[in-house]
Amino acid sequence: MKLVYFAWVRERVGRPEETVTPPAEVATVGDLISWLKGRGEEYAHAFEQDGVVRAAIDKVHAKPDAPIAGAREIAFFPPMTGG
Repeated sequence: MKLVYFAWVRERVGRPEETVTPPAEVATVGDLISWLKGRGEEYAHAFEQDGVVRAAIDKVHAKPDAPIAGAREIAFFPPMTGG
């Protein structure tokens, strides 16, 4: 699946996107974040505060318990404010 990072999440991870194949036990957005945290300091730093980074599965906002099976793209971004 393709992972896309925006704003300071991208800066901390050090890349705008990547393609990954998470292990079978990674079933939800929350599982994916936990798995990413274990991939290195940059990921641990980007996702250090639980619940801060938001996610979208195939361009639809998703909560941490959303299943990722069949997802083509998962985007991660910081909270947004209106203006």
